[in-house]
Amino acid sequence: MKLLKPLVLTALAAFAPQGHAQGYPNKPVRLIIAFTPGSSIDIVGRAVAAKLSELWGQPVVAENRAGAGGSIGSAVVVKSAPDGYTLLANSSAHVANPSIYASLPYDTLKDFTNIAPLAGGPNVLFVGPGTGWKTFADFLAAAKANPGKLNFSSAGVGSGTHFNLEKLKLTAGIDVTHVPYKGTPEAIADTIAGRVCCYFAPINAALPHLRGGKAVALAVSSAKRSSLLPEVPTIAESGVPGFDYTLWLALWGPPGMPADLVEKINKDVNRVLSSPDLADRLSNLGTLPMSMSPEEFTRFVRSEAEDTARVLKAAGIKPQ
Repeated sequence: MKLLKPLVLTALAAFAPQGHAQGYPNKPVRLIIAFTPGSSIDIVGRAVAAKLSELWGQPVVAENRAGAGGSIGSAVVVKSAPDGYTLLANSSAHVANPSIYASLPYDTLKDFTNIAPLAGGPNVLFVGPGTGWKTFADFLAAAKANPGKLNFSSAGVGSGTHFNLEKLKLTAGIDVTHVPYKGTPEAIADTIAGRVCCYFAPINAALPHLRGGKAVALAVSSAKRSSLLPEVPTIAESGVPGFDYTLWLALWGPPGMPADLVEKINKDVNRVLSSPDLADRLSNLGTLPMSMSPEEFTRFVRSEAEDTARVLKAAGIKPQ
């Protein structure tokens, strides 16, 4: 009987599933979006979800679970089964949260499966027409003449727009008051209305307001100008040399996802991102598709977390 045991095991193995990715997905996939409707990750996340639905032949159902810099939606995903049927769409806020919140219900670097980046692009610093400012130099002069008196909005504590602001404060040597909002649409509305002076809005969310004349673009955060706003200078060429910030968006899963499943989702995400129609749509939104393997993305996440922690520490931000 002992001699037969290896043969039996071999036979059973032949009938066993060949991998966790085989047949995936065979039911709807839930995509948790960590910020509000109308935010950058919501716009891009839903566009990617629609293309994945086409590719997979299964619905990819987007669900906004906003709040606490994206950590509320993240907490939902981290408790989910590692079967690929609950995924997280979040921004670079994901790696900023450990430096913002002292008691997150998870470990950002250990409790998630890094699947794939989606896209990245600059923010645009814009103000309401009531400020009378036309250039970044106008804003900079007002900030330096009135330390602590200008109210500057963000999409929430720990969001990419908040980190962008803290990096500007540190690099430009200015003191403005941070006013966190529930999300990008709310921050945009109050900036246009003049209840706060300024906002670092993702370009895809700001464009309709800029083109409609409801807001004034002063500068973009990236090292190079945006093709969508070619007349708007960078912060680096407007008085803060070397300044560069890109808001990136990505996909994560719960801890413990099988490697072959992660590889499949990563390849499928890269496939839809390279499709001409989605690539064009993202470009028209001011973002560019990003492509990395799971291993490359994991290294990228760790590097971004370290850089974010360094900047926020230098800015005097302590986890609370």
